[in-house]
Amino acid sequence: MMESKKGLIIRGWAPQLLILEHAAVGGFMTHCGWNSTIEGVSAGVPMITWPLSAEQFYNEKLITDVLRIGLRVGSVEWASWNSERKVSARREKVTEVVERLMGGGDEAVEMRKRAKELGEKAKRAVEKGGSSYSDADALIEELKSRRKIEN
Repeated sequence: MMESKKGLIIRGWAPQLLILEHAAVGGFMTHCGWNSTIEGVSAGVPMITWPLSAEQFYNEKLITDVLRIGLRVGSVEWASWNSERKVSARREKVTEVVERLMGGGDEAVEMRKRAKELGEKAKRAVEKGGSSYSDADALIEELKSRRKIEN
């Protein structure tokens, strides 16, 4: 990692969650991969969705329609990695959703509020006594007890 007066350059794998949790981050443009989706929710930031393939289109629906913490750029066609690239979103649409998300309008304010609340819930879920923590702990105990029975 190199630091200068102009910014920061990260070589190699970027610590995405650490970056997303920074106070200066106002939104996250994501391809909607599951890990990125979870990291965006956990960080409590609203998202701009640009799915490319696989389950990413379903994750986009979760972000935009169910959780209501994101805006679509309008990508609707699966992008195959071994074929000629097609334009999946128009410049004007990207500009529009960035302005909507980063603006101070009611829609952006509501998305930020919901995203922050979800981020707080996600953090509580993985703390000791939280739902995810307890479920993972119960799974581990179940697996340990089955191992004892088999041995």
